[in-house]
Formats: sequence, structure tokens, C-alpha cells
Amino acid sequence: MSAMSEAALAIPAGARIGVSLRPMTDADLAFAARVYASTRQEELAPTGWPQAMIDAFLAQQHEAQHAHYSAHYHGIQRYAIRRDGADVGRLYLHQGKSDLRIVDIALLPEARGAGIGAALLADVIGHAHARGLRTSIHVEQNNPARRLYLRMGFKFEKTASDVYDLLVRHPDGAVQDQ
Repeated sequence: MSAMSEAALAIPAGARIGVSLRPMTDADLAFAARVYASTRQEELAPTGWPQAMIDAFLAQQHEAQHAHYSAHYHGIQRYAIRRDGADVGRLYLHQGKSDLRIVDIALLPEARGAGIGAALLADVIGHAHARGLRTSIHVEQNNPARRLYLRMGFKFEKTASDVYDLLVRHPDGAVQDQ
């Protein structure tokens, strides 16, 4: 199966709450790094490191993540999540032969808890299932968003590492509402 076309991802649930997607380019790397850093600040706070050291560490970690995704997910589709005309997060997808992988979905703190993630998950699941694909995501075992994924019908498939589990949503014709 070929890589997913950027125009192919309709987001009706997202659109109902004023969310849109735009393809990201390398010009968006600073924004992607800011989103990434926002997801890790709380985790690093107990280190006692000065903020400049945390910022440098997170910038390096984002660069490593970007390189890893580029190397391991050929044809990855990177989207900026937009609401009310502003970029508020990122959504990275990779389509394989039988799977639409959510490589990454993250929102800036001010956009969290507003239903954006649930709407986009419903849209991604619907897109995958309409094509007979399962939807999958690797999730940190202590990630609070895990509850949302399970509520959206994802099931634990296997432990992928000491940190991540693979959750899968098989096509069954029904996308659970948020």
C-alpha cells in the first residue's frame, strides 16, 4: 500500500470543533520541538537542572526523535494541528501494509483537555478503518493519555519495551464516540 496522501485525511470530528491540519515541513521544526518540549517539562522538573540545561537537553532529544522518525517511518506524514488559526499541536502518521500508525500526537498545554485529541483519534481511526487498516500507537506505560486511547477502543497488544506498550484498534466498523 502506498504512503498516505496529505489530502486523503479528512477530519470531520476535528472540523466540528474548529480543528484543521496542515502539512508540516522542515520550516516547522522549531514549532515541533516546542510541542515536544511541552510534553516533557513536567518529567524533567524534579532534576533540579537550570531551565537552560533542560531546554538544551529537550532540543537534543527532539533532534534525535526527528532523526529516528525520519529513518524508521519512510513516508511519514507530519501535520500541524490548528485551532482558531493557531498551531496547537502535532500529528504524525505512517501508513503501512495493514496498519495506520499514530507515530505521535501531542498538544501544547493550553490546547489539552478540549476534545481535540479525541476528535482527531476518531478521525484517524475512521480513516484507517474505511481502508481496512488497523490503527496503532506506541504509548508510554505511565502516559495519562493512555486512558483516552483505551476509551477510544484501543486494546493492549504487547509490551514493546520497558517504557512503551503497543495499543491497537482493529477495524470493526464502529468508532467509539468520545
